[in-house]
Amino acid sequence: MGVKKYQIYDSSSFDMPKPTRKRIYQAWQGNNKFCCGGRMLLGPDASSLFLTSFLIGCPSIAFCIKMSVNVKEDDSLNFHILIGGLILTVLDLSFLFLTSSGDPGIIPRNSKASEPPSEESKKSPQGPPWDWAINKTNLKIPKVKDIVLKNGQTVKVKFCETCLLYRSPRASHCSICNNCVQKFDHHCPWVDQCIELRNYPFFICFVSSSTALCIYVFSCSWINIRRQPQGLWTAMSRDVLSVILIVYCFLAVWFVGGLTVFHFYLICTNQTTYESFRYRYDKKKNPFNKGVLRNFKEVFLARIPPSELNLRAWVSEDGNLSIKDDKSIKLDMEKELKHNQDSRFDYDGFDNSLKGKDGEFDDKPKSSSKM
Repeated sequence: MGVKKYQIYDSSSFDMPKPTRKRIYQAWQGNNKFCCGGRMLLGPDASSLFLTSFLIGCPSIAFCIKMSVNVKEDDSLNFHILIGGLILTVLDLSFLFLTSSGDPGIIPRNSKASEPPSEESKKSPQGPPWDWAINKTNLKIPKVKDIVLKNGQTVKVKFCETCLLYRSPRASHCSICNNCVQKFDHHCPWVDQCIELRNYPFFICFVSSSTALCIYVFSCSWINIRRQPQGLWTAMSRDVLSVILIVYCFLAVWFVGGLTVFHFYLICTNQTTYESFRYRYDKKKNPFNKGVLRNFKEVFLARIPPSELNLRAWVSEDGNLSIKDDKSIKLDMEKELKHNQDSRFDYDGFDNSLKGKDGEFDDKPKSSSKM
């Protein structure tokens, strides 16, 4: 009786097609644009950012040139005015760059829906569940879920059908950028970026420095005209550039100044622009208001949370295969978070995952007013 011989094949001997790899920013499903190999994240229309830079830079450069000419002809006061104008201009453009070129607080989307909810959640009175078919599995996921804050207030969180995740409180899906974002304030066309959790302090500094720059150039240009020995109208006819700067800054300060005052009011009441127009907290209690001092501390003194994106990480082109890098971090196509059992995107662990986030949560519901 002969002995059968079996040939052992090494899995590496098969000509298996290797998955095509791309950087996450190259496989991005949102509407953002990227520069410097994914190191800079911009909005969908970068031309508006250049327009804003032009509207700030050109008048400021003209003002500085005017003051540099005056330095050669007059006393040292013009030199100090020139230095002040340069400092404000650099600060304003720097805050514009910081607001528009980084991750504002994008929540990485899931490549597939969460696990099916429990039977109790299916019978929840929060509205009929909706069917989501993916991978030939019919999942019934409620659109809305109640979350109880640590202060006893109850807020609703929604399931995003585009990003396939439950948004954290105060998060929303920006239709312009096509991303779910944390603490969504608004999408600003002037900086071509969503104003959210991570770039809101820079945005406040940007509009505040823009207001200060307008007032500074307006005042100094008016002083230039009044210091001339001729009459007012004669001086204005001889110094046309100062007149143009006065008119320009007078018009601009109403816009940026009003925006600055409005956002300082929102900080005092711990609201976002989106919430102020949609929820009308003047008619009911704001569950996020901590008092004026603590609200300001939350914006200007709290540490900016780290980005959840790693746009230069490698992923498979089909978006379903996670590829480990040298540090063995499993990556999803648009998710640079570490995959672990208590991931915040799991439906069953959603309550626990939101602990420590904005507003901190309790596990046990409490009776309170709903937002």
